[in-house]
Amino acid sequence: MAESASTPLVRRAREIEYESVDAAEGMSKGVLVNEDHGAPNVALRRFVLDPDATVPEHTNEVEHEQHVLSGQYVVGIEDEEYTVTAGDTVHIPAGAVHWYRNEGEQPGVFLCAVPTGDDEIQLVE
Repeated sequence: MAESASTPLVRRAREIEYESVDAAEGMSKGVLVNEDHGAPNVALRRFVLDPDATVPEHTNEVEHEQHVLSGQYVVGIEDEEYTVTAGDTVHIPAGAVHWYRNEGEQPGVFLCAVPTGDDEIQLVE
């Protein structure tokens, strides 16, 4: 068995700080674990999309794997829109134009895993 370069870690829910996502009104993000916490390859974040919130069309340089924890919302990827609910999983390829819209009365909550490093949002004009 190869030695691991990282150290085991448990972060408690109460330790996670949430901040508003600049590019979207009504969305907040909490970083659960990333390279700052000793995870060298993957960053795991938890997003909350409030009722009536939208996230404009944008791209990222890295792929996204998302898993819906609760609520229902629409995610657009390229030319398709998908209504997702708790238990659904989404793959967004690197560079794909995507957006979100919560038309429901409950927040949409999802986990998002991305490779560590820069995950800058580029808004589509």
